[in-house]
Amino acid sequence: MKRIVLAVLTLLSLSQPALAWWNDDWGYRKKITLDAKQLQQEGVKPAGEALIPVRLHTGNFGFFTDLGENGKDVRFIAGDDKTPLKFFIEKIDAVNEMALIWVKLPKDIANADEPAIWMYYGNPKAVDGQDGVGLFDVAQGLAFHFEADAVKDATAYASQPSSAGSSRIEGGAIGDAAGFNGGAVIKVPATPAIQTATDPGWTLSMWVKIDQAQSDAVLFQRDKLSLSVRGQAPVLQVAGKEFVSPAGLNLAAWQLLAVTGNAGGYTLYVDGKAVGNVPATVTALDGELAIGAALDGSRGFVGALDEFGIAKTVRDGNALRFAALLQGQNSTLLTYGEDSTPDSEEGGESYFTATLNNVTVDGWVVIGILMVMFVISWLVMIAKAIVLGRTQSENKKFEAAFSRLGQRDIATLDHADEDGQSDFDESPLLLSLTGHHAAFAGSSIYRVYHVGVQEMNKRLAKAVGADVADRSLSAQALNAVKASMDGALVRELQKLNSQMVLLTIAISGGPFLGLLGTVVGVMITFAAIAVSGEVNVNAIAPGIAAALTATVAGLGVAIPALFGYNYLGSQIKVITADMQVFVDEFVAKLAEQHS
Repeated sequence: MKRIVLAVLTLLSLSQPALAWWNDDWGYRKKITLDAKQLQQEGVKPAGEALIPVRLHTGNFGFFTDLGENGKDVRFIAGDDKTPLKFFIEKIDAVNEMALIWVKLPKDIANADEPAIWMYYGNPKAVDGQDGVGLFDVAQGLAFHFEADAVKDATAYASQPSSAGSSRIEGGAIGDAAGFNGGAVIKVPATPAIQTATDPGWTLSMWVKIDQAQSDAVLFQRDKLSLSVRGQAPVLQVAGKEFVSPAGLNLAAWQLLAVTGNAGGYTLYVDGKAVGNVPATVTALDGELAIGAALDGSRGFVGALDEFGIAKTVRDGNALRFAALLQGQNSTLLTYGEDSTPDSEEGGESYFTATLNNVTVDGWVVIGILMVMFVISWLVMIAKAIVLGRTQSENKKFEAAFSRLGQRDIATLDHADEDGQSDFDESPLLLSLTGHHAAFAGSSIYRVYHVGVQEMNKRLAKAVGADVADRSLSAQALNAVKASMDGALVRELQKLNSQMVLLTIAISGGPFLGLLGTVVGVMITFAAIAVSGEVNVNAIAPGIAAALTATVAGLGVAIPALFGYNYLGSQIKVITADMQVFVDEFVAKLAEQHS
């Protein structure tokens, strides 16, 4: 159903000539753009070969079912739509519709007029193309994603910890994180890959979140250097000298801490901004390192860490600030374009198509039910309009014929066996559509009249004498005739009102079903955002818009049904009033003739 709707809307939407397609074996692509204007306002340039986290969820990606197993068909291409980029899938969950993928930006990203990359997918024959080891440059000596229960180095150097007491927790700065309870510590033995010396320099970086003030808790320690948190303030200590950051860390928020060391000293960065410096009295650090506590296990940290890394090079302030802006949970630097195919332009889809792309499976289930209700309600309204129109027309013909009868001819229009009566009982609509039936066969007033005449004849047959015209009816007999006609009237009303309940169900049930689809869609969107850690309007808006589609569908069912129900109800009231007036008129003539 989803594909059919999207195909129709694609044909209806205006499009521009498609851009070059990297490889025709891939069926879909999505454009991911860096907000150059926002970077310019922050005074930051896109860092070449920087690692960016691509967070996919129901709010920005609606085709998880089209991905290959474990994302084996995913590819990332540079903005020129020619150069493949290295990437690593940290997490992908097609059932809950969320994914986290690390992508290495091209070297010349800063020179692009529109810094962007392409994500390709939809090739069932593709093999796994990710390269988690090659994602890092040769200077990166250690990188912990904390994506698994066992802490492991993601670089090619494989500098694995000798012990790791942390626990894996969800809701990290980027994917999962490492949780510390004050007694846990991760220790990594010294290796050539993680030697840190002021010449040529080195960089330590990590995402940190604290929920309470710390008592001089150690985040990192090696030889005579330690990075800790005192209260809420980061503290850098080197060989007895220390620098305390004037700005404390925010509680319950992820922030990027980094330290660089070179001949100019050791510099502390908070969220990519340099806050202070300690002179370079120690030129090399090459002993065992500890994370989450001191080397002796004291001064344990209580909180969470994510994306811990050590590089044997100095990452400049621009690169650190770019990482802080891009990787944070509240980052709005990445804009996710709409998914497109080789036959459509990425920027040419209509807003309706873009919204439908993000409708979740549960939303399509609700919309499918509403479409069935829509069809049924319209069939009922059309059928009822035809039947009521035919009934009113035949009633007018019968009333005209009855008005021309004299008092002695009151039963002249009746037939012993009414042709077409059984057909009407089986299908009023079929009788209304065909013209081959007896006179007044579609008239509800005639059927009430027929019952009244039959009851009148039974009462007259009991009278004594040969001349039927001279026979009289008692008050009880007249009441019996009227009661029979009232009964026939009620049965006619039941026929006229049959299936009208389907319209009331559509009127009252449609909006509630739509609201259910919207609420579930909003829940899924926020759940996906909470897990992925991306909180910005670009992440929320598509999912909310897609969730509201169910409410629109519910109103689309209810509004026509409401108008139709009111119109048909007014026509039924008119027919009812005509039948009631006729019963009174018939009984009055009968009393005048046979009283």
